[in-house]
Amino acid sequence: MLISGVAKVGRVERKSIVFIMLGFGAEAVGFGLLAPRAFAQEQLPTIDVVAEGPTLPSASEILIRDTQRMDRARDNLSPRGGATAYDLGRQAIEGLPQGDNASLDKIVLQMPGVTQDSVASGDFHIRNEHANVQYRINGVLLPDGVSGFGQILDPAFIGNLALIDGVLPSRYGLRTSGILDITTRSGVFDNGGDVSLYGGSYSSIMPRLSYGGTSGKTQYFAVGRFFSNGLGMENLTIGHQAFHDASQQGRFFGYASTMLDDATRLSVITGFSINRYQIPNNPGQSPQFTVFGINDFNSLNINENQVERSFYNVLAWQRSVGDIDAQVAYFSRYSSVHYIPDQLGDLLFNGVASNVFRDSLLNGVQGDAALHAGPNTVRFGFQVSAEYTRAINSNTVLPLDGDGNAIDAPFTLGEAVPKTGFLGSVYAEDEWRINDQLTLNAGLRFDQMNQYVSANQLSPRFSLVYVPMEGTAFHIGYARYFTPPSQSLSAPVDQAIYANTTLQPEVTTQSPVRPERSHYFDAGVTQQLTPQLSTGIDVYYKNARNLLDDGQFGQAYVLTTFNYDRAYNTGVEFKANYQDENLRAYANFAWARQRATQVSSNQYLFGADELAYIDSHYIYTDHAQKISASAGFSYLWQGTRFGVDLIYGSGLRSGFANTESLSPYAQVNLGLSHDFKLSDAGKGQPLTVRFDIINLFDHGYAIRDGSGIGVFAPQYAQRRSFYAGLSYKF
Repeated sequence: MLISGVAKVGRVERKSIVFIMLGFGAEAVGFGLLAPRAFAQEQLPTIDVVAEGPTLPSASEILIRDTQRMDRARDNLSPRGGATAYDLGRQAIEGLPQGDNASLDKIVLQMPGVTQDSVASGDFHIRNEHANVQYRINGVLLPDGVSGFGQILDPAFIGNLALIDGVLPSRYGLRTSGILDITTRSGVFDNGGDVSLYGGSYSSIMPRLSYGGTSGKTQYFAVGRFFSNGLGMENLTIGHQAFHDASQQGRFFGYASTMLDDATRLSVITGFSINRYQIPNNPGQSPQFTVFGINDFNSLNINENQVERSFYNVLAWQRSVGDIDAQVAYFSRYSSVHYIPDQLGDLLFNGVASNVFRDSLLNGVQGDAALHAGPNTVRFGFQVSAEYTRAINSNTVLPLDGDGNAIDAPFTLGEAVPKTGFLGSVYAEDEWRINDQLTLNAGLRFDQMNQYVSANQLSPRFSLVYVPMEGTAFHIGYARYFTPPSQSLSAPVDQAIYANTTLQPEVTTQSPVRPERSHYFDAGVTQQLTPQLSTGIDVYYKNARNLLDDGQFGQAYVLTTFNYDRAYNTGVEFKANYQDENLRAYANFAWARQRATQVSSNQYLFGADELAYIDSHYIYTDHAQKISASAGFSYLWQGTRFGVDLIYGSGLRSGFANTESLSPYAQVNLGLSHDFKLSDAGKGQPLTVRFDIINLFDHGYAIRDGSGIGVFAPQYAQRRSFYAGLSYKF
């Protein structure tokens, strides 16, 4: 705290001092129940003053003060009241094996209710939902595109990563299975950075450079990373050697903010990711067709490749005056996926060689405001976006004779489906602090979509948080959700042109993909057992119509969306965290069950027998896993950090109509790092050396076995791997 005015030695009463509070915020344990104006009603303590004369803050201190105040105002726009929240701070991320050298999707696996999956199937799932994850950076939405952000955002810039799910306040819409809310790192604006080199098994090499600084009233930070290895996607075999699986990935993230005046801030976020993958090969496969007179081909020589590009930008204007906080942001994103087939190899083994291109260009505006009036905080806002997508396919196929046998006469069919779509949303909510123990959050949200179909919904939300005593918080809530499908993954297909070819489907029905509508109930409690140990339990139930799901229905690592007419999702989660100075330990456990029936869109993706079975049975969705768990600990001792983490899964679904499940698995990772203080390192900046072992016990297990709905090929987890790295701060 800074004190302005003339101070006298001795005991000074609060009425003679003007306080500038830094970092203030009250939060109900586990749920982020913010009370940003609570301090105005509290009795302020007296202060011992040890120096005479005026205290004049420097320009840098004023900038820090204003920045932190604007950060708090921005947080006031994003309430967590009634939702379930789990935070990983910067130190927690650095304590994990690989630290911020791990990809974001691997870090998320250490959160409760998160299930591992393959790259082809979306990397991970929150509470057994497929995709439908919303990413935010500093309170601003990052629009989804052709692929998610799990392999795009670089963990090096993250100061805090929060997973928010359950019954969400009405501000959060459209993508609601979980919010990954990212706050950029603090302490990176001190005119310095770091350079690192990390690598190891599978010919991995990962150089990285970051730098941040302050100039006048402007703070900035940037990080760039290049990644090359021989295991870009999951191996198709259980062995250690991956065949035709190299990748090169480049990522960049930049952030800058400037104070226009003492109540107004302008921020810019920009970044991109360009990833090139070889599609892994499966040895020992036999050709199923004859092409150009050839029917003998080594499956290890197939040369399929995929390129993914993503560019995103955000410009945010924020103002905080008196009891009003507001932010308006413009956001844009371009993303594309291009699968390049092996023309001969794909025809020999699959009977079709598909050159697949998907891209999306999206622009939008988001506005949020909060008005603080005594025990009430009223929030309202809007979001509008326009998206242009293209689905371009060039399919080389074989014709069929009258008996359905393929003829060795390949030819190419093409189609292109462009579409411009719109999304619009408005919301209003009231967070009412009824008393010191009880808070009610109630709101309404309206969403309108105009894409391949047009639809809308008015969605009520409410939650109640009860804090009977310090350290204990109960919550219960209900939300009506409206989830539009991803436009880039919902394009219709002209099936007629593929009649009597090897791309002809068994079923010709093709209803359009519709938005998902659901009722969501959630209740839970958190308990601070000791100052170091906190626990929590949460239960939820979801009832959905037109449940959205995605699947890989061809050799391209590109997903296609469809609906189940009716579905339900139930689960229970338990979490425990222990933090005592340099020791952190945690454990998460989740049981979940998602079942669905009757495919209501894009029925042509399914076989006739499979479709008939689903129409008369509730089946498990392919990504449904009954038990998921994670645990770990890290300890820092005299500059040496030791960390261990664990993930466990009972296995995803497999077999005809997902009637079977894969074997359970457990994977343990180990990390060790040490900071060396160098005598010639300027201000004592350290050189960090780290060593990591992934899959310590070399447990080989299948994430996917190639069967199940929307699963095209098997994927096996990475076997035991060794990595080492150097990082120098300057």
